[in-house]
Amino acid sequence: MADRTPWSLSGALRGMFAKRTIDAETWEDLEDALLKADFGPAITDDVVEDLRAKVQRYSTTDPKDLQRMLRESIEERLAKYDPTLKLTERPAVVLVVGVNGVGKTTTIGKFARFLKTYNRTVVVGAADTFRAAAVEQLATWAERAGADVVRPQHEGQDPASVAFQTIEQAKARGTEIVLIDTAGRLQTKGGLMDELGKIRRVIEKQAPVAEVLLVLDATTGQNGLAQADAFIQHAGVTGLVITKLDGSAKAGFVLAVQEKTGIPIKLVGQGEGINDLTGFTPHVFAQNLVG
Repeated sequence: MADRTPWSLSGALRGMFAKRTIDAETWEDLEDALLKADFGPAITDDVVEDLRAKVQRYSTTDPKDLQRMLRESIEERLAKYDPTLKLTERPAVVLVVGVNGVGKTTTIGKFARFLKTYNRTVVVGAADTFRAAAVEQLATWAERAGADVVRPQHEGQDPASVAFQTIEQAKARGTEIVLIDTAGRLQTKGGLMDELGKIRRVIEKQAPVAEVLLVLDATTGQNGLAQADAFIQHAGVTGLVITKLDGSAKAGFVLAVQEKTGIPIKLVGQGEGINDLTGFTPHVFAQNLVG
């Protein structure tokens, strides 16, 4: 019977580093594994070339040395970007943007739960008013997280006015953090960016925007990044949230997306549960990936 265990980079590397020596096959397997995990050709070549030079410099043939070097190399590259969430304002307003289908709505619920575990008070604004289902789904997740929700008062309400009401409520109640959902339709990129700009202007009359977080689906990899390019170009994105990183099959996307955009990853989602969104720590990520 065929093995149905999903492929993962950590699993592939474990087998590679269990061998007796570093040989030609090791380098081929390493390159294949990094490409399969969505590091992309340029970063894969760069990492492998760097590791070859180090192995030669230290005259080692021990795969355990290569494992350590790979872990350090990935951590060093990830650590060039600061993953700290800037949430010191009161209220700290976070705009959450992204293409429909990347898990934006569920991510907001998980983020609210993440913040609640640090005893922060949270209100969520359902400003994706063009999809009634999005409002209901967001409300369900926010309520599960123990966060307040501000819904549109009528169908098709202007998204900026929902954002305004959310900030208004936060200020009146002394709520610490505001999460604003936004539309993600790609059919009219120009109109979508104009709408985001309007939401931002309306918010900034009441409070500064602390973070603009772009949600990306790791399973769509480089294609997802291309789809989200309009947000990166026009929405003032300050941080990335990578969802669906289960099993590390697409873990290379984490490094590739930071290097390609110059924007730090601030949160990662590794499952479907409400507690499956965590802050991003380069050291922990590299350790879990490489072992």
